[in-house]
Amino acid sequence: MHNVETREQIVYNGVVTITSLLASLIAASTAGAIVYAEFLTAPPPPTKVVHVQYWEKWTKFERDAMGVVVDQYNRTQGKAKNIYVDYLPVSGIEDKTLIAASGGNPPDISGLASTDIASFADDQALNNLDDLCKQYGIKESDYVPIYWQEVFYRNHVYALPTTPACMALHYNKAEFRAAGLDPDKPPQTIDELNADADKLTIKGDNGGYKQMGFAPSEPGWWNYGWGFFFGGSLWDGKDKITCNSPENVRAFEWVASWSKKYGTTGQTSFKNSVFSSPSNPFMESKLAMEIQGVWMANFIQTYGPKGFEWAAAPFPYPSDRPDLKHTTIVDLDNLVIPVGAKHVKEAFDFMAYVQQQKNMELLCLGQKKNSPLANVSEDFLKKSPNPFIRMFNDLPKEKNVKRPPMMSIWKQYQDEMNNAFDEVNLLQKTPEQALDDVHDRMQPVLDQYNRVMAIREAAQK
Repeated sequence: MHNVETREQIVYNGVVTITSLLASLIAASTAGAIVYAEFLTAPPPPTKVVHVQYWEKWTKFERDAMGVVVDQYNRTQGKAKNIYVDYLPVSGIEDKTLIAASGGNPPDISGLASTDIASFADDQALNNLDDLCKQYGIKESDYVPIYWQEVFYRNHVYALPTTPACMALHYNKAEFRAAGLDPDKPPQTIDELNADADKLTIKGDNGGYKQMGFAPSEPGWWNYGWGFFFGGSLWDGKDKITCNSPENVRAFEWVASWSKKYGTTGQTSFKNSVFSSPSNPFMESKLAMEIQGVWMANFIQTYGPKGFEWAAAPFPYPSDRPDLKHTTIVDLDNLVIPVGAKHVKEAFDFMAYVQQQKNMELLCLGQKKNSPLANVSEDFLKKSPNPFIRMFNDLPKEKNVKRPPMMSIWKQYQDEMNNAFDEVNLLQKTPEQALDDVHDRMQPVLDQYNRVMAIREAAQK
């Protein structure tokens, strides 16, 4: 009995086991068919995208112009190479980039000015781009020489350009006409500038001025550079500070002459004006002439009054120095890859994309600036909203083009020059005194800087 029951149980269990197995196989087969069908109809899984973090200092229309280039890259080259650029405007970008690099978590790309390159490179906070430039075929001859000099430091490439700067005289054509001056004949020499400014200056109530013809203190961004227009320099490129040269002293004597003629308050009345607004003194016709950059066209078209008549021309030169004709000061915005960046190759791929002529011109058109590239298309010049783009494109190629010194101590030097300018402009010191004082303070700083760099370079050999 027991054996029969056991046998029946075995048979029963066997039936149960086989039935369960068949059910499992059928279920598995069905599920497999469903999965296979979904595999045939569903898109392939996405490849991992590398996100490149890009910090930039620009705001408003300058920010938006680069945004167009970033979006275009992300849709085309970036998508094909599984790269996506995350574009983030950042205020105080110099300090934040340096802090982030020191903490080991910097952005992959940062938009720095050329005056930051030397200090960042000396602090070993930037990747040099020599090998990547060779890989992508980027070379010195691609650029206007002065702009290449702003990314090439101590025999290495540390940055690639975005939009450049170039300075010129901007003047109010309507005010020229009202003063009996020919609006199509801006001053060519410093003497002519002085004479025209006198005619354009209009006295107001209480001994003040309703309009100034010109003021060396406005906008006050290149106080260090007035000596350039008189043949001066700020250092010899090696180990000597030259701010107190006869040419620089002559320039500051010219600065002092305005205060002696119009009073010190006449030149300080614009200090509370907001540049990027309708209250800009030039656009309010409170200042008939001023030195400004290529970007001024953008601000005039954005904030200027309707029908505002203006023009730009090379800044005047001393009558006895015709060899200084077409002197200009230039600067440059750049893209750099901080040390510690996680995606160096991918970051450079975007930077190289910006350097392509069509993309660089797209960016520069958006910001109404000239291009840093040696080759510029006629289409770019024709399409530019800046009516003086050809002049701004040509001036940086002239022999008298100047730029701030490439040195880590530049910001300290610039502060000293600004202080000297104020002392001279306010008639607190003579030009010789003010510039001698700057020299005496900065020469030891340069000496110490050169000693430190010599020790560092020797240690790296």
